[in-house]
Amino acid sequence: MQGVIKAYDPSTRTGVVVTDSDLSEYELAVDALRGSIFRMLRQGQRVVFDLDDRQLATHLRTGAEVDMGTPGYPAAHPDDAQHPQAG
Repeated sequence: MQGVIKAYDPSTRTGVVVTDSDLSEYELAVDALRGSIFRMLRQGQRVVFDLDDRQLATHLRTGAEVDMGTPGYPAAHPDDAQHPQAG
């Protein structure tokens, strides 16, 4: 899924992300940044994420322009090894 950080508190590592597709809000899992390039998040930051079994946003990462659906960038083919998030 992809979305935007609505809120983030670095001291408690809690926050909310809003999906692009239907504006659903998901709380961040405590370990949402584990293994990520992110050390902190800011309001309005675009991210790609997964949902865990408790419907918490986890595994936050940046996406390529293709993954984010930026206008002017062609969609990647699902079998394209360069863009494993696509499809």
